[in-house]
Amino acid sequence: MNQPMDMVKTAYAALSDKKGEDVSVIDIRNVSVLADYFIIASGTNSNQVQAMVDNVEEELGKKGYVCKQVEGYQTANWILMDYGDIIVHVFDKENRLFYDLERIWRDGKTISVEDLDVK
Repeated sequence: MNQPMDMVKTAYAALSDKKGEDVSVIDIRNVSVLADYFIIASGTNSNQVQAMVDNVEEELGKKGYVCKQVEGYQTANWILMDYGDIIVHVFDKENRLFYDLERIWRDGKTISVEDLDVK
């Protein structure tokens, strides 16, 4: 399996394990050089948002993937995790609606959960 997709599946599962809401994956390979995929998820409060991020870091770390940069962890209203090939965005509900990354990146291809085939 290609490395970015393995990272996406691992991060998706880690977010789901912590009850991440409305998790979406956008393939941005054809629209940006920033990364291959964005993963966007919501949590209900700052503790859950941080727990989701911690779990992503732990699960990807087990597979040898190292986060290059984390932004926003203290405030936990939008935490960005940069893994190079994938960027994970974990929001509280209010900020997710405000920033609406899905609309901004609508030229990317939304990947369905079925396509991910996450166990």
